Amino acid sequence: MNDKKLNLFSTTMFGLSAIIGSGWMFGSSQAAKIAGPAAIISWIIGAVLVAMIAMVYVEIGTMFPEDGAMSRFTMYTHGSFLGHIASWANWLSLLAILPIEAVASTQYMSTWPWKWASFTHGFMDNGQLSSSGMLMATGLLFVFTFINYWSVSIMAKFNNLIAVFKLVVPVITMIVLITAHFDLNNMGHNMQQFMPNGTASIFVAIGSAGIIYSYVAFQTVINLGNDIVKPERNIRRGIILSLLISALIYISLQIVFVGSLPQSIMAKGWSSLNFNSPYADLAILLNIYWLSTLIYFTAFISPLGSGIAFSASASKSLSSMPKNRHLPKILGKSDNKFGSPRIALLVNLVVSMILITLFKNWSLLSRVVAASTLISLLTGPVVAGSLRRMGPDFKRPSKIKGMNILAPVVFDLISLAIYWSMFPTTVEVIVIIIVGLPIYIFYDFKRGFNEFKPKMYASLWFIVHLTGLSLISWLGSVNFGGIDLIKYPLDFVLILAFSTAIYYWAIHSSYHTDYFDDARKLNSKVKLEKNSD
Repeated sequence: MNDKKLNLFSTTMFGLSAIIGSGWMFGSSQAAKIAGPAAIISWIIGAVLVAMIAMVYVEIGTMFPEDGAMSRFTMYTHGSFLGHIASWANWLSLLAILPIEAVASTQYMSTWPWKWASFTHGFMDNGQLSSSGMLMATGLLFVFTFINYWSVSIMAKFNNLIAVFKLVVPVITMIVLITAHFDLNNMGHNMQQFMPNGTASIFVAIGSAGIIYSYVAFQTVINLGNDIVKPERNIRRGIILSLLISALIYISLQIVFVGSLPQSIMAKGWSSLNFNSPYADLAILLNIYWLSTLIYFTAFISPLGSGIAFSASASKSLSSMPKNRHLPKILGKSDNKFGSPRIALLVNLVVSMILITLFKNWSLLSRVVAASTLISLLTGPVVAGSLRRMGPDFKRPSKIKGMNILAPVVFDLISLAIYWSMFPTTVEVIVIIIVGLPIYIFYDFKRGFNEFKPKMYASLWFIVHLTGLSLISWLGSVNFGGIDLIKYPLDFVLILAFSTAIYYWAIHSSYHTDYFDDARKLNSKVKLEKNSD
């Protein structure tokens, strides 16, 4: 059966295809507009932050390699209520990437300069999808869905081809742009010019320019645990390799973008950057028309690859949620000969189509996706810390040294990153997550509200934390959308202190649930390598 599973190369390519999506086409321009040349630091900090988050999830993911694993972890240590909230948030964060990639492709297509493609110019209207643009984006959603509909092996072969293509074109773009025009003076001659909007802008860019959104796609690898050969080893290696390669590409792209801007653009100031198709427009400004053609084509293919990867991951996430006993069992049905969760795929297709009608451009969707993803990731460090207390004897194929320090630090950093997403985005995303609670209440009522008090107590820290972050966001620095009652950087200090206290409350609110017994059974089947660390 291994011929139907992902080897290390396919796993790495899968991660790369998810990470290098529409972020490379829009992220550099958006980040430079916010932070100027200091956007380079934003990409570096973002990579380090997400790598630390990934290490926490690598330990947990290799302990419990299963389909849709990200939707299961919190259940094991904190019961069904918090588990449902976390899995719902995770599913939404993955699902929302399908329309964002479809919108990205359509948005780039609307600027195609060729006469034969004049029909695409009507895809966008005043910065948002038009009716024809929505039809095009919907058509792409069908492509994402049905490539995954038949089998993971077909998806993997298709994805490998696209992933290689997505790696080559950014490299070619950088080489050509540097050769054509690269001015180190664009970086500035002093700290003020390098960082024109201050240090706060570096963190604003991380939260609202697609940086976090781009990097956190590593979780798609974890969600395909059962579809990976030797998951106890290849989950870790696939995530490390895909994150390392993508970070080098993203940071290099930002450097090249800043250095390649002509003086006619630089004279207007960083805040005036307003590219519809950033790298293609830049190539045209530098009279490199063949490169613009290649970028336009890639701008269609690159989000396609990410959309396919996330369609698989989101379907695995949704199909695993019925195991938590708070969604219809039919969503987990995968009894076709390819083992694809077809019902979940079709449900995701329908919900994605609805999201396209609500959010009609890339920038709107990217901020919502970043905030929802970060909220869903909050429980990871808590689960890792709780498992060290509750299950010290569990097999850990990728046991991370210093987890007792790493977990609270990562929890604090995720909390900061949620703050960087800017008020009122955090509140809006919390409301979207709350929408899933009536479903949970209905199924829990049918089961007799078992363990009501312990699972409510185990979830209370999460509710207090999100409420506290929302309040600090509102009162916080104007740089992050607040009313400036709490000045920068004191707002950072307050969040770090508040989050640290919440973390230790959270790990001490864990308790032995029925799901914990399921976790023990699953973990007992995990194979340990002889030289496993």
